[in-house]
Amino acid sequence: MSHKERLLAEYRDKKNDIRRRLAEFKHAWAGSDKRIFAELCFCICTPQSKAVHCDKAVSALAGTGMLYRGDVCRVRQGLKAVRFPNNKARYIVETRKKLASSRGVSIKKRISGKDVIATREWLVKNVKGIGYKEASHFLRNIGFGADLAILDVHILKNMVKHGIISEAPKSMTRKKYLELEGRLKEFSKRIGIPMAELDLLFWAMETGHIFK
Repeated sequence: MSHKERLLAEYRDKKNDIRRRLAEFKHAWAGSDKRIFAELCFCICTPQSKAVHCDKAVSALAGTGMLYRGDVCRVRQGLKAVRFPNNKARYIVETRKKLASSRGVSIKKRISGKDVIATREWLVKNVKGIGYKEASHFLRNIGFGADLAILDVHILKNMVKHGIISEAPKSMTRKKYLELEGRLKEFSKRIGIPMAELDLLFWAMETGHIFK
């Protein structure tokens, strides 16, 4: 079985579960500003850390309220299973202060579902710890990532495997990210699997489960 045949077979097998997961992401947007901020914090934590550990840590901090009012020290204590907790705790607190309003954290007004690309640029420029990969991840997780690529190690590995690129880049500039995103879009159209579904499919094939 070729790589393409295996990919299509895996897609047929996992398509319903993937679509259910994407529907959950879209539903997340109906949540509060706190819920959306927590998702941003999860994406701040993910670089070089396991997503499941980041999710547990952020969920626990949100549950105690420390994600929304704790100082850097308190937030850092909740990130013990996350790599580089000092920096990431500082990024979370600085971002929370930047998004503060009289009602608490206010992030939804900063996000435009009608101009996702501009929103991604704003996130990259204004949120420490967020690059194009993390911004795309965040927007996908709140239902706005249909045409965005989350170029993490799993996706890049599969892009090499399927001949989309010859090798994974050693560094990722804005220009390189957008170039590779464009190549993945072309592959998505050619193989007939929507971008957001392809991302979760690659992730599931590498990790064995559909997460976020």
